[in-house]
Amino acid sequence: MIDTKDIMRFASVAAFLIAGSCAGPSDDGVGHFSDPEQNHPITVAPDYHTLRLPYSATDSGLMPDDAARFSMFVADFLASGNGAISISAPAGPGSSAAIGYFGERLAQYGVPRDRILVGSRGDAGDGRIELGFVAYKAHVENCTPGGDWSKDWQDTADNQPPPNFGCSVQHNLAAQLSDPRDLVQPRNMTPSDAARRNTVMGHYEKGEITQADKHTGDKSVEQSGQSSEIQ
Repeated sequence: MIDTKDIMRFASVAAFLIAGSCAGPSDDGVGHFSDPEQNHPITVAPDYHTLRLPYSATDSGLMPDDAARFSMFVADFLASGNGAISISAPAGPGSSAAIGYFGERLAQYGVPRDRILVGSRGDAGDGRIELGFVAYKAHVENCTPGGDWSKDWQDTADNQPPPNFGCSVQHNLAAQLSDPRDLVQPRNMTPSDAARRNTVMGHYEKGEITQADKHTGDKSVEQSGQSSEIQ
């Protein structure tokens, strides 16, 4: 004979199963809307940047406006460029002087010489010097304008969020990436500071304080706290 306790146990188990079936996401074969990375993926693709500038050796190279454009272009390369930056000049008697001029300017802006590629092209065209480099660009497909209302959200037995869920977050993430290459592969680690490591280990082995000297009145150091000491 089933008593009241058994009935309560059965009722509790049934309620648990019903609640679990309502909360669990269903797979419709298209994908889970609850995962923004799958529903609104960020794609990374190479993007070629070019700049064409007039150059005249007799006019001291570049005019002020062109020099400003050149400076911004080099800054973009140093911030997000991948590989080398190229200099292309029309073939002719003045090509070597033009390439040398831009090569030196790039070096002065901090571009390593081993990342500067130079060459000449057969078509003179308008006689301009062309610079170029490859960067990576992050892209996310546009969110549905006004939302996707193709489904009746008064009946949400599958407990799934709207299709636009996470789209704006993915767009913001793609826009804030300083270097989209980080989504493709991690950056190489910078070498460790061997001199500082030896200094700290030497103090540690002698039982001395391992932190750097703090100057009187250095509020930034006082506020940030101190490194651990050997007691």
